[in-house]
Amino acid sequence: MRPLAALIVITVTAAACRTAPVAAPAAADPRPPIVQPGAPGEPSHVITAEKAADLSQVDYIGADIKFMQGMIGHHAQAIDMVAFLPTHTPREDLQLLGQRIDISQRDEIKMMQEWLQARGQQVPGVNAIHEHGAVLMPGMLTADEMSRLAAARGAEFDRLFLEGMIKHHEGALTMVKELFATPGAGQDVAIFSFASDVDADQRMEIDRMGAMLDTILKEMRK
Repeated sequence: MRPLAALIVITVTAAACRTAPVAAPAAADPRPPIVQPGAPGEPSHVITAEKAADLSQVDYIGADIKFMQGMIGHHAQAIDMVAFLPTHTPREDLQLLGQRIDISQRDEIKMMQEWLQARGQQVPGVNAIHEHGAVLMPGMLTADEMSRLAAARGAEFDRLFLEGMIKHHEGALTMVKELFATPGAGQDVAIFSFASDVDADQRMEIDRMGAMLDTILKEMRK
C-alpha cells in the first residue's frame, strides 16, 4: 500500500503544479522617458506624461516679462561701460573683451526687444537706464560709480572697469537664478535658452576678467 500512496501523492502534486497560475511579468512601458532640463547648475529630471502636458500649456508669465525688460537695461549699461575703452585704456586685451561684450549684448538686446514686442509688452529702450528714477538691476553700477569710471585713466581705469564688470556680470547671474527660482517662470523655450546662455557665457567671462584683474593688480604693485 505504501508505494500506491506515494504514487497518489506524486500524481496530485504534479497536477497542482500544472494548474497553478503563473504571474505574468509586468509589461515594460514602451514610451521613452520624458526629461525636463534643469536650470543652470541643476540636474535634469524625469517627469510624468501628465506633468509634461501641463508644461506644454505654459507660455510665459510676469516674471519672464520682468526678466527681459530688466535685462535690456542691464545689457545697456554694459554697452555704456565698454564705450569708455577706446579712449581710457591702451590695453589690447581689454579692447578685445569690450568688443565681444558690445557685439553680444547688442544682439541680445535686439532679441529681447523683439520678444517683448511680439507679445504686446512694454519694450524699454537702451537709454531708459539714464532716465530719472530708473531702477537698477542687480550688479549694475550706480551713477557715482559710472562717474568714477569715466574720470579714470590707465591702470586705475582698468582696475575699476574689471571690478565693475565682474560685479555687473554677477548681477546677471543673480537675475537668472531668481528667474528659475520663480514657479512657472523660464518655461518658454526662448526664455529658457537665453537665460541659460547668459548664465554660461557670463560665468566664463567672470573667470577671464578675474585673471586679467589679478595681472593688473600685480602690475600696479610694482
